[in-house]
Amino acid sequence: MCPHGGAKSLIAASYFNRIAAEKNLPFAAVAVAAEHPYDTVPATIADFLERDGFHVRSFKPRPVSRADFRSASKVISVGCDLTKVDTRGTVVETWDDVPLVDNGVPQSAAAIRKHVIVLINQIGSR
Repeated sequence: MCPHGGAKSLIAASYFNRIAAEKNLPFAAVAVAAEHPYDTVPATIADFLERDGFHVRSFKPRPVSRADFRSASKVISVGCDLTKVDTRGTVVETWDDVPLVDNGVPQSAAAIRKHVIVLINQIGSR
């Protein structure tokens, strides 16, 4: 999850799902907002991901729900203010070192991709 559900978490879910599928891992990531969801995916994010083969323009950001927490194997916060969402009873991993997309989508995406690769390697070694 990220603050608005249409940038950092969408980048993370896109990379995770692609790499997990390539490695035949039985997991899927979803992108959700911890705070206020965007109405649509920002054009800069959609353009960036499209250049990498992801088609996200029709993705509709949504707020995280208790059901998301219950069904998740792992919950990851990418730059969220966790006081804005009820995470009681949920272990949340934080990726707070990811640069803001406003400061450069490629830099933010590169940091996210590094985290995703570490996560995939952890999952794959189980």
